[in-house]
Amino acid sequence: MFSTDSPWNARPIRPKLGTFELRKPVINPGWIPAVDDGPYSLTVFKATSNDTPMTVYNVSDPDSAKYRNIVLPHWPAGVTAASGSDGHADIVDTQTGIIHSFFQLKYVGGKWTASMYSWSRVNGRGFGDAVHWSQGARASGVPASAGLIRRHELNDGAEYYRHALAMALPSQSLANGITQPSYVFPATTADNTASTNTGAIPLGTRMMLPASFNASTITSPALRKIANTLKLYGALVVDRTFDTAYSIYVENGANFTLMPNGWDTRVVDDLERIRAAMRPVLYGESWVDGDGNSFENTDRAGVLSMRGEWQVQGGGSGPGGFDTWQQALTFPYTEKKLSRVNYSTGASHVSWSALKAGEKMRFTSVASGGATIRLQVKVGTALYFDSQYLGNGSSVTFTWPNPALGKISVTLLSDSGVYTASSVRGVLSAD
Repeated sequence: MFSTDSPWNARPIRPKLGTFELRKPVINPGWIPAVDDGPYSLTVFKATSNDTPMTVYNVSDPDSAKYRNIVLPHWPAGVTAASGSDGHADIVDTQTGIIHSFFQLKYVGGKWTASMYSWSRVNGRGFGDAVHWSQGARASGVPASAGLIRRHELNDGAEYYRHALAMALPSQSLANGITQPSYVFPATTADNTASTNTGAIPLGTRMMLPASFNASTITSPALRKIANTLKLYGALVVDRTFDTAYSIYVENGANFTLMPNGWDTRVVDDLERIRAAMRPVLYGESWVDGDGNSFENTDRAGVLSMRGEWQVQGGGSGPGGFDTWQQALTFPYTEKKLSRVNYSTGASHVSWSALKAGEKMRFTSVASGGATIRLQVKVGTALYFDSQYLGNGSSVTFTWPNPALGKISVTLLSDSGVYTASSVRGVLSAD
């Protein structure tokens, strides 16, 4: 899954590794690192055009910032959530190209419910961005299927998995967001209880084994394949586990085990050797994508969300609103222009995309059906910048203001097209 330059499919060349060593269990010293399927992993289900729609009720949707009913156009038969308290399940819709990711999915009283829902594109980057920051049900904002060791990969004859692995670390290894960031690029969020962490590894960190690590001495072929992957791609830290030194996720239903013949102290020793040798990647001298081509591993443009309440200009509500799957304001067919305003929209809250005073910015309209959009930026109560209404493809530039001069607020205004349905989004990016 995901684009060739996705963090999951890319790898660093000659990575520079840090010094932090993953910490052993604190409460349960006899626990060993986990590389398995089970209650806190998940099954990935495939939906096709032959599958019928399904409604999942009263779901928290971080992207639209509200609870709502989610209607999936295709719901495959046999969907079940993992049995652990996280209740993960991901559905990959081959027709729409969307990964639907659920947290605490349940079937109760004849209907589906979930505590949270987020989505990502199959051909996307597999992580959130500064605008659509929550793209999955893991704590770091990624789909639970991202980085998962899939069933079809286990016995494919390769010496390593062709992507980075998904890893969870305990609180004693994760950073607290106070003395160090709780997440770094490409992660876009962290647990709301991250302040209780006592380690130094932010979510989004890539953990790797050094090139000098001797994986050939690992007796378990399954663990040797994982170690080879950790040397080449590494593992991205996406979630928090309890006390276990590290957890690597395998898809449920694989009947995967590192010890098929019973308890094996050699496997235990090798798991510990991997723990002691893994280090965070500080940077790579260069990066190559999944096709082996060099590229620059940086965050993507765009820091302005279209979500929030779109009101009738002058007050009240009416047709037209934020559509999460289009990441745009959408209007129905109308024979009279509809005007809407959004006071709740603002620049991204993602820490690594924070706007800087004096930075040159470009505001661009991406529209259909004749819709237009307008950006206003205020410093305190004074209007600092006004783009005026822009049609599709039009853009203007300005310099981002200094917050020391007053609180910065952003307002978006939009007009619909007429005699057609229409949509519009504004893209604010560094010029």
